[in-house]
Amino acid sequence: MAIIGTFTKQDDTYQGTLATLTLKTKASFRPVEKTSDKSPDFRIFAGNVEIGAAWSSTSKDKHLYLSVKLDDPSFPTAILARLVEMDNGYSLVWNR
Repeated sequence: MAIIGTFTKQDDTYQGTLATLTLKTKASFRPVEKTSDKSPDFRIFAGNVEIGAAWSSTSKDKHLYLSVKLDDPSFPTAILARLVEMDNGYSLVWNR
């Protein structure tokens, strides 16, 4: 398990920094209107460039989190992660 981002929540938007070996950028999770049950709850942006999407979910022990899919041309494949609440904000956790 690796933390690849740290975020704070302001209203319905999460803002913070995303950092991997190939990418370091400010990012934001912006809520979007759902058009179907499978459509994302959030779109993820680095500036004005969309880099992913996130879906609201609940863990087995009833903790809320966002299931995240990030993609970038520099990645060999999409990154799947979770945005989870921690003691001092939100962490984007990646686990291979």
